[in-house]
Amino acid sequence: MPVKASDIQKMLPENGKKNCKEGGLATCFAFAMKLANAGITLDKCTYLSAEVRLQLEDMLQPPIRQVFIGTGARQVAIGEEEVMFRHQKTFFRAPGMALLIADGEDEESCSAKIAKIGWQFERLDKLSRFDLVALSHTSTDGGKYLQLVQKVMAETDAGLILLAAEPEVLLSAYEASKSRNPLVCVTDGNYAQVVPHLAKSAVVCASADGLDNLANLVGKLKEAGLENLVLDPGSGSLVELVRDQTMIRRAALLHKFRPFGFPTLFLAARVTSDLEQQMLLAVAGVAKYAGIIVLDDISSENFQVLLTVRQNIYTDPRVPPAVESKVYGFNEADESAAVLVTTNFALTYYAVAGEVENSKLPVFLCCQDTGGLCVLAAWSTGTFGPETIAEMVKKQALADKVTHKQLVLPGYVARIKGDLEEELPDWEILVGPREAGDIPNYLNELKKRRENVA
Repeated sequence: MPVKASDIQKMLPENGKKNCKEGGLATCFAFAMKLANAGITLDKCTYLSAEVRLQLEDMLQPPIRQVFIGTGARQVAIGEEEVMFRHQKTFFRAPGMALLIADGEDEESCSAKIAKIGWQFERLDKLSRFDLVALSHTSTDGGKYLQLVQKVMAETDAGLILLAAEPEVLLSAYEASKSRNPLVCVTDGNYAQVVPHLAKSAVVCASADGLDNLANLVGKLKEAGLENLVLDPGSGSLVELVRDQTMIRRAALLHKFRPFGFPTLFLAARVTSDLEQQMLLAVAGVAKYAGIIVLDDISSENFQVLLTVRQNIYTDPRVPPAVESKVYGFNEADESAAVLVTTNFALTYYAVAGEVENSKLPVFLCCQDTGGLCVLAAWSTGTFGPETIAEMVKKQALADKVTHKQLVLPGYVARIKGDLEEELPDWEILVGPREAGDIPNYLNELKKRRENVA
């Protein structure tokens, strides 16, 4: 739970009543408020004892540490979550999606997977793609693994996850990719040989079988001075995935159990080689707190579905999803295109746009800026009414785009037809269907009506 400013104030000099103003704030309580919201640092108060400073640093530390993997534009940030359930506030750091490539795979398979790292999909003005490449050592040749690491580094800028049990192989790959800030997977079996050679700033995945063993391994890594950790509890089934991820999140957030105060990793290929089953496991991992999800492979269609699920869950529920307010053209829209008007609520837009595309007829879809509200909600708040619609029609110069001057309203706001006719006297205002699924038939009937008049 978030630290209260009142609890911080009690730990400040003179029980929080010194009010020296040296920190740039009028009172100790104002300073405590800033500290609680990460708006100021502890070093601004020069009167804190070393003991109290340590206590405050521990209190202010996020329950789940934020960890960065990779560098540059494709750097992945995970962790720093605050709630168990999305409706309590929101989830902040979407899990990184990783594609697994083994050095035991043939060259054709390896190249095909590297090509998939370049996939990019845009939805709701957000670009999504694979964030990481997990490199597994399955062959008996350590040199082959190093060659794979170098090949992936040369052909993609994605972050790396190094999965090699043999200490020598893992360390050589780490040295070769250190500039990429890779995630290095460490186990109880190779801990003693690997950890002394890692930089203190290295990002390390603690991989163990079971939560007890995981907590012990994390303790040893922290004693060695490693703080940028990712947790892999070795979940081997859907039940274990949900159980382990939930227990780790609950221990970190509700019980402040520091060994579990880090983001997690889930390796779907460990559970099954069936790609469809891996897809379902990945969906569960997105919903149940996994910080990184590693897939053996996936089709383009399934990957888009998975990215859509991720984006939906990691979209702030306090902010309505919206698309850009503008005129969208479909099916080679020209001067004969029908003109439909709707709101810029994302779910409304995609439902309408999908049916418009299915109609195969040219259409201009005018999306009114309603702050992301649906048709009825926007109408009830006054953001989708005759005046606002007329203003957008004029602003977008729709009269210059078409010759017929017919504007189709959503069926749910048929009542504003008369008022809109007064606002747009040169336009014929039509009332369309209530349901998006009826749009193709409506557009075909509208086309026939125009042809009969002509």
